Amino acid sequence: MPSSIAGLTFASRFSQFYQLTKPRVVSLIVFTAVIGMFLATPGMVPLQALVAGTLGIALTAGAAAAVNCLVEQRIDALMTRTRGRPLPRGQVTSLQTLVFAGIVGGAGLTILYQWVNALTMWLTLATFVGYAIIYTVVLKPMTPQNIVIGGASGAMPPVLGWTAVTGEIAADALLLFLIIFAWTPPHFWALALYRKHDYAKAGVPMLPVTHGDKFTRLHVLLYTVILTAVTLMPFVTRLSGALYLAAVLVLDAVFLWYAVRIYVAYSDRLAQRTFRYSIFYLTALFAALLLDHYFRVAL
Repeated sequence: MPSSIAGLTFASRFSQFYQLTKPRVVSLIVFTAVIGMFLATPGMVPLQALVAGTLGIALTAGAAAAVNCLVEQRIDALMTRTRGRPLPRGQVTSLQTLVFAGIVGGAGLTILYQWVNALTMWLTLATFVGYAIIYTVVLKPMTPQNIVIGGASGAMPPVLGWTAVTGEIAADALLLFLIIFAWTPPHFWALALYRKHDYAKAGVPMLPVTHGDKFTRLHVLLYTVILTAVTLMPFVTRLSGALYLAAVLVLDAVFLWYAVRIYVAYSDRLAQRTFRYSIFYLTALFAALLLDHYFRVAL
């Protein structure tokens, strides 16, 4: 019996710390980073770069998420969407979270430096600072443009994946960065529209809180138009071919439909659907890039 209780306690503690890493967010980060690795080479990614790069990026991203939870625990406690996280519920302490983030982040950076390359380690560290410190501590509580400016950190994973394989930053890697950078505002503002009362209660100056729904809805539409233009660029620059073009035209058409509907006939339910679709959109777009990449190589 004691061993069973100890096992349950360990599993519970592990789950609490695991939740601090925001696994659903990190899984998308790691996915785009891995796609960046595959797009960086015409053949198979070297096993060491693939395994060590994926692990190092995942651990560092998880550490950044934990620091975000640490800094925003007061805000999280006030918001319906986040009040069930371990820190607001008192399941872990601030010190435990800080130590956890330090160990996990340090391990991730060490793996990248020792078994990948120094450039990827330094870029990953800069991304960590950009998200955990510049975005979370400085931008988010100060400006409604926090998502736009802070989006640079969230757009870095495919660049990190690219450099993990090649050891250098290429124009194509920056194009992948630009896609996620343009995707971030309509993705997060769709969420902010139907969660604006939570953000207002927590004192976070998200765009719907500071400038109103209509202004935000217009910007969701404008940034989706920008995103559509940006996502056509891989075909123009020959990073991708016809398979990607066919996929992205459909994906963009649906996203534009959602954005137009949000602007002309808004409802919270529509904003929720748009937010969920935006996650599917980015996943499908990067999957299309990967399939197109190896389909063209096979031909």
